[in-house]
Order: sequence, then structure tokens, then C-alpha cells
Amino acid sequence: MTSTRTPGRSRRAAAALALSASVALLAGACTGTNSAGGAGDGSASGKDVTITFWHGWSQDNETKAINDNIAAFEKLHPNIHVNVVANIADDKSEQALRAGGPDAPDVVSSFTTDNVGKFCASKVWTDLTPFLKQDGIDPVATFPSAMLKYSQFQGDQCSLPLLGDAYGLYYNKKAFAAAGITAPPKTLSEFDADAVKLTVASGDGYQQLGFLPNYHGYESSPAHYLGQWGTGYFGADGKSALAGDPTVSAMLTWQKNLIGQLGGFDKLEKFRTTFGDEFSAKNPFETGQVAMAIDGEWRTASLADDKPDIDWATAPFPVPDALAATYGRGYQTGTIIGIAQGSKKQAAAWQLVKYLTTDTDAVVSFANAIHNVPSTNAALNSPKLDADPNFKTFLDVARNANSSTTPASINGGAYQVSLQNFAYDVESGKQSDLAAGLAATDKEINAAIDQAK
Repeated sequence: MTSTRTPGRSRRAAAALALSASVALLAGACTGTNSAGGAGDGSASGKDVTITFWHGWSQDNETKAINDNIAAFEKLHPNIHVNVVANIADDKSEQALRAGGPDAPDVVSSFTTDNVGKFCASKVWTDLTPFLKQDGIDPVATFPSAMLKYSQFQGDQCSLPLLGDAYGLYYNKKAFAAAGITAPPKTLSEFDADAVKLTVASGDGYQQLGFLPNYHGYESSPAHYLGQWGTGYFGADGKSALAGDPTVSAMLTWQKNLIGQLGGFDKLEKFRTTFGDEFSAKNPFETGQVAMAIDGEWRTASLADDKPDIDWATAPFPVPDALAATYGRGYQTGTIIGIAQGSKKQAAAWQLVKYLTTDTDAVVSFANAIHNVPSTNAALNSPKLDADPNFKTFLDVARNANSSTTPASINGGAYQVSLQNFAYDVESGKQSDLAAGLAATDKEINAAIDQAK
């Protein structure tokens, strides 16, 4: 996420499957107008207005970057003053939005795209569609498709993307050369073969592991893998459709088979316990313990800072052989921003949200400062964007029309937790009947969604 290892990034990775607050907590939230006119705060006529913006960034370079953008915004809108509060987690903002009143924020951002369904369905974040239409902004033309998808729920555009993350392949070039591999793999069959070639045994363990496929690996979650298949998760009726989607069983089967080729689950898990912290120079890719890894764009900055004793490069993560034509795709997520439904200053709040999310220079400067992927098509193609060859991989993933994300749900990421728990049982050998297990997982997910409604 940033040019240094950041607790903020760690929180986002953990939050991807977290349920930060119940829908019941949000259901009683104060509500207000959701028209593009806001509550008539007078900002359009030049009246001085002060709005409050809560965000989750905490690192010095992150807060400086957002504050620099706020200063530029205030220069363009001298009558709108922004009170910025950093390091705010979703649960705190949700409680404040529920309580309402003068101390509640007007503009809120979140690292957890999984919560978009809750934000939209509970109406604590207002639908931005009227504002977009008012100002002639076409969201489909403005934002990459995957980013636009994770910022809406059932037609409610209650948030907009504010920088993003894209996932790809990191590989050790020296290890590749030693194994006689001349180029990064593009298909999963090539990837599996390379992972085996790159694995060097040491006693009953490994001197070097080609790749750690286990779901307890740092970024090797089912959702990140399924991005290579473009899995939809839900049917047209809104119900979980894992059992009827061949991409899910295909991914589970591929991962389980690769575990077998690399020595088995127990052996891999034992090796995994030797890994250092993900967000440190002891990351197993940086130490050379693994020769390939799936990770996000922020890792390029960490590698540049840590200067590990490896020669590395990036590429898109491989795709299933049957989908070879879609090579270049990847999983995407990111930060979102929205306006509190109960805000009495929605017109001024919209001006800030619009600036931070659609002004090309603002998006590019923020992306350059904290080393995330820009969240508009114009910013992705800006000549002002810092784009070294290794970072460009992730820009290309963001541009790729086949890239995908996990869809929003009314109860956040609960469906991903259910799938991941089943996947743990599959990889460890506790569950071998994929059809029955996925059907049971669908039932569990649907029951939870019905209860949330």
C-alpha cells in the first residue's frame, strides 16, 4: 500500500474476511436526504461550510498524502473547510453514523470493500447516483469495471473507489535461471510445473519452495485465486451458487493437486510456520524461502525499501489453461469513500468526494504517494503516474477487462468466511466430497444472508 510496510495494509488484509459490525447495529442509523442537493448547506452559493472526513490511513506518508489533497481541494473550494480525522476503523465510524448528531462524520472511507453491501443496504452511506448524474459523471466510463463493481450493491452506488489493489505474481529471477525457467508462467499447468522445478528439498523440509498454495499463506486465499477464474459467487436470484459453479470446484481441485505435487499439506504447513511476518523484510519471498508468491502492488515498494538479496520481477498471476486468452487478469480490491446519509452538508461533502475520486491529478498524486493502483481510467493512463516495469504489471491488471473482485453482500464478507472454512477442510483432507460440501456451504451462506435481511 505504501512505500513502507504498513499496519494499515495489514489491517486491510485481515479485514477482507472480517465482519466488523452487525447489520443490526446499522439498521437503526440516522437517515437524511439522499438527493443530489444534500440538505441545502449553502456551499454552492459560497457560504462557508465545515465538513468532517474520517479515514483509516495512519502512516506518516499516508496522512501527509491525504492532507496534501485536502489542502489542494480547499484551495479550489475556499468556502469548504475539511476537518480530517485519521486512523478510524469501520466499527467506530459505523457506530458514529448510527448515533448521528454534530460529531458524526460527513465523509467516510473504508479499506473493507466487503462492507459495501452493509453500508448500502442499511442506508448509512447515501446513494451517490444523483450526484454523479447531476455533474454528468458516467461511472462506467470513469472507473475500471472491477473497482466500480466492489463499490456498489444491488444498484445502490453508495461508495466510489479511492485507489485500489491488484494482485499478481512475484518471482525470483535468480531461482528461475537456476531451474532453467526462461519466462514467467502464463497458465496454471505451466505454473505448477515451475513450482515443482523451483522446489529444493532440505532434509524432510525445503531449502526453497516453488510456491506455497496453502490457504493460510499470506495472500493465497480462495478469493484471490478465484479471481483468475472470474467466479461470480451468487446467482441471478441473489443466492449463493458455489455448488453449481464449475470454477469453484476447479480452483479447489487445482490447489489441492498442487499441494500434493509439492510434498503434501502437513509438510507445507510445517514449512509455513518458519515464515516471518508478512509485512516485514522477513516475508518468505524476500528471504528466498519461496520462489514465487501471489501478492499485491504494495509489495513492490516494500521490496524496493528492504533491498532483499534476491533478483525479482512481477507478472500477472497465471490463469486456467482453458482461459489462456484472459492472461493478464487478476483479483482487485481497494479503498472506498462515501457520504453519510445523515449528513446535513451533503452538497459540500459531495464536492470533496468528487475531487478525491475523479480529479485525475488528485488520484495520481495520491497513488504515487502511497503506492496504490489509481482508481480511474484517466489516472491509470496519466503520464504523471509513477510506473516502473514491476509496478506496471498491476496497472495492467487494473486495466484488464477480465479482472474481477468479490461481490458485495448484505452481511459483508461472511460468505467468503464460509467458503474459506470449507476450503481449509478440503486442502487438509478433512473433506473430499466437493459437491456435497459446496452445497452445504451454499446453504450456510444463504441462511446467513436471510437472517441479515
